[in-house]
Amino acid sequence: MKKIIYKAANRGKANYGWLDANYSFSFANYYDPEKVNFGALRVLNDDTIQGGMGFGTHPHNNMEIITIPLKGALKHKDSMGNKWIAIEASEVQVMSAGSGLQHSEMNNSPSEEINLFQIWIFPDKNDVEPRYDQRKFDPSERKNKLQIWVSSMGDLENSLKIHQDALISRIDMDKNSTFSYTLKSENHGLYAMVIEGEIDIENENLGKRDAIGISNVKNVHIKAKSASELIFIEVPMQF
Repeated sequence: MKKIIYKAANRGKANYGWLDANYSFSFANYYDPEKVNFGALRVLNDDTIQGGMGFGTHPHNNMEIITIPLKGALKHKDSMGNKWIAIEASEVQVMSAGSGLQHSEMNNSPSEEINLFQIWIFPDKNDVEPRYDQRKFDPSERKNKLQIWVSSMGDLENSLKIHQDALISRIDMDKNSTFSYTLKSENHGLYAMVIEGEIDIENENLGKRDAIGISNVKNVHIKAKSASELIFIEVPMQF
């Protein structure tokens, strides 16, 4: 088993006034050669955006982009014809940038802040036709069990799709409950972040926004030391 610990306090940070950003991996003006990617996972930004503010129109290509509002709501428009679609805290959005697109993302409230994760995953093929999708997920269906949000094309039903053999999922664990995560293959690694709470994972103690990257293992064992919410990002380590 190989383990890499990513403590919340050691993330890259940037405060632009309207945006307070925490970077798990090198991004924008933050660069750490030890934190460029974890396998096919390239970006996990923990952003807080002030009311009425957001990201103006900008381009992307050849990247799978997943946006997860944790608090508040986002609105999205893009060059594919989508016009200010709202994404609520119970929803997940995916966007395959493929051959190229432009989009904007803004806080949907003029006054309340929004907190969100934005995840970038390298695709398994380039220059695909750009696509967009979003879906609502019932929080009651992840109580002490895995709720899969995102999977590869043609894979699991009832999940959003991306062009990569990856999985994004979440579990909300009761205090003292346990869970064992089984990886898809030996080529995959698991990046796990604590959204809220405190856990023991493979003899490591993690608190709020701490994360761990685990590879060269089949099963990962977790115990919740308090009521805890976790996000799992399983990706190919070689791609």
